[in-house]
Amino acid sequence: MCPLPQQPSYTTKPPRAVLDSIFSFPPNRDILGGTSYFIVRNEGNILIDCPALDQTNQDFLRSQGGVRWLFLTHRGAIGKTVEIQKIFESEVLIQEQEAYLLPNLTVTSFTQEFSLNSTAQAIWTPGHSPGSSCLYYSDLGGVLFSGRHLIPNQQGEPVPLRTAKTFHWPRQIHSLQSLRERFTPETLQYICPGANTGFLRGKRVIDQAYQRLTNLDLQALLQMQPLL
Repeated sequence: MCPLPQQPSYTTKPPRAVLDSIFSFPPNRDILGGTSYFIVRNEGNILIDCPALDQTNQDFLRSQGGVRWLFLTHRGAIGKTVEIQKIFESEVLIQEQEAYLLPNLTVTSFTQEFSLNSTAQAIWTPGHSPGSSCLYYSDLGGVLFSGRHLIPNQQGEPVPLRTAKTFHWPRQIHSLQSLRERFTPETLQYICPGANTGFLRGKRVIDQAYQRLTNLDLQALLQMQPLL
């Protein structure tokens, strides 16, 4: 009898560099195909959302000095948070309206904003989910890790995406407006989206981020019908 072929792992590729000291992981089916990111810095490494917890990713995280913070951009990105905290003794950061989803875990929750260190700040951007949040990293001209608050469309442009499960569409548009008011072309150069990264077609990040956000027609977005 011929042996059954082994099922290939859904994530065998190692993380790849997207910017200096910033890496992305292969899409993780545990978080509905979401993309996680990792910032390596002396003040403590930051993992944004949960990658697949396979040996390749664990070895990579260890080789870079472990995980000081695990920041969750929304409830759909929780994945194997419990296991990651146990392995790396990480601090878990999540917006307070979604902290209840981790009842047996010690977490740090925040309301509007939270500074992880001198260059990284969590920002509450509700709409996609009640506790949807972004992480702003001020180095490299400014990088916004947007989770599913902003993701690339088929043209690679950052957009909010309204789905049947969107928590509150007008709030999501208001959160987008708040980001436009908060930043400038000098303080927001890049967006690292948490989904649809295939639409970037190898670019790895969305550049000219602030200009692209200001090009969005907010009134037209408000009238957008939800996708099924």
